Amino acid sequence: MADGPIYYKTEEEIELIRQNCLLVCKTLAEVGSMLKPGIKSSVVNKRAEEFIRDHGAVPGFLHYGEPPFPGTLCISINEQVVHGIPSDREFKDGDVASIDCGVDWNGFYGDAAYTFPIGDVAESTMELLRATKASLYLGIDNAIVGKRLGDIGFAIQNYIHKQGYTIVRELVGHGLGKNLHEAPEVPNYGRRGKGAKLQEGLVIAIEPMVNMGRKDVVTSSDGWSIIAKDRKPSAHFEHTIAVRKSKADILSDHSFIEEVIRKNPNLKEVDALEMA
Repeated sequence: MADGPIYYKTEEEIELIRQNCLLVCKTLAEVGSMLKPGIKSSVVNKRAEEFIRDHGAVPGFLHYGEPPFPGTLCISINEQVVHGIPSDREFKDGDVASIDCGVDWNGFYGDAAYTFPIGDVAESTMELLRATKASLYLGIDNAIVGKRLGDIGFAIQNYIHKQGYTIVRELVGHGLGKNLHEAPEVPNYGRRGKGAKLQEGLVIAIEPMVNMGRKDVVTSSDGWSIIAKDRKPSAHFEHTIAVRKSKADILSDHSFIEEVIRKNPNLKEVDALEMA
């Protein structure tokens, strides 16, 4: 997915990527304001494309890959882990939906994702979402100069396993820049002190994908949707960050999304678990 050399970004390039990631999060907030039982994921997807184009950007996922992805958003519901294709399926009370978005703007990409709880979501599923969100920030805490890629993956994996969940291994985070997927791959599992050493100017998307049940996944007949094999719920949160000396610089901003969630009576807030 992300072969080839690692491209380190200048400060100017990092700021362009930040602009893209902020547009991604504003797009996710826009569609978050629409989410409710009974609305079709295709309607949400259409609005996302309009919003991105209205801001002078291009959807980063649309027509990406082989077969070409048909949506602006990846909308993955319940047991769908990632890469769900928007359709006429209506959201139901109690669903959770990972919505992943990318934009292509000013020669660079932005990428972020959030899992939205719709209506009366089971507490056991909310716990999964809270743990997944917490693990994202544990991974980010290790994205500093001098650490290694394995430190990020270990922090996520160790925490998730302690919570009783599993890490999807077939899918990983990635570098981001002039291409949507660049080197290096950023697994959500690993060993401390292993993997490439992190250096200033590295921009990566960290995105834990966590299953409530077994880690095994299958690909749907549509060629894109990745589904938990045991059909238990899955969760997915993603930030794009730049590696810095003392603390990672988070280029995306979930606060836009979380503000909308607080205002939408059809959604539940996802408070990350305490990580002590």
